Amino acid sequence: MANKKIISCVLGIMCLALTFCICVQMKTVKQYSTKIGQNYDQKNLRAEVLRYKERYEHLLKEIDNLDKTLEGKIEEATDQNTDLEDARNQIKEGNKLIGLTEVTGPGAIIRVADSNIESSKVLDPSLLVVHDLDIFAIINELKNAGAEAISVNEQRIVSTSAIECGGNIITVNGEKIGSPFVIKAIGLPENFANLRRTGGYLEKMEEAGIQVKFEKSNKLTIPKYTGILNYKYAQSVK
Repeated sequence: MANKKIISCVLGIMCLALTFCICVQMKTVKQYSTKIGQNYDQKNLRAEVLRYKERYEHLLKEIDNLDKTLEGKIEEATDQNTDLEDARNQIKEGNKLIGLTEVTGPGAIIRVADSNIESSKVLDPSLLVVHDLDIFAIINELKNAGAEAISVNEQRIVSTSAIECGGNIITVNGEKIGSPFVIKAIGLPENFANLRRTGGYLEKMEEAGIQVKFEKSNKLTIPKYTGILNYKYAQSVK
């Protein structure tokens, strides 16, 4: 009788141990399967993003080639024709003014980046992050200082440019960009130096903990706007 009790206890313990091992194994397999699934999804997502990026870059190259071809055809058509030459120059000047051509010249570069201060050490952590309103303010000050062309992380600023904030990411012309933000402006460098004035917006950003770097440049290159300028409501007055 005693032997039966001992055997029953041993069998019970073995069953419990076996059940525990099965549960642990099932949990491990589930976690591993979930991790594999997540990694697979991430790989697929990265591959899809790379495909779209390659397609986008390919389309940009095609547009550049078409622009060059068009420019060549225009030069052929305007050769030895003064009236057409004047019209071509007017188109070039107009494209430069609205941001549809790459431009170069003297100016300044302003780099702003999120603060290195730990968010737990301040009452309002949002002050440590560069927002869309900060970019707006800097662009407005550059325009007031006579900037003829402006870009933010190689995105050309034109009349229809939209700048939106989404956490620590800012969208410019529909493209998502993150810190650090490199703002380039072509114009008289001495005028832009006023942005570093005491009590100015850049100084206030620095006081809040934002990283700010300002430098003049004798030669900057600002890319052209690659989007589509579409005016739905503004009509020419006849």
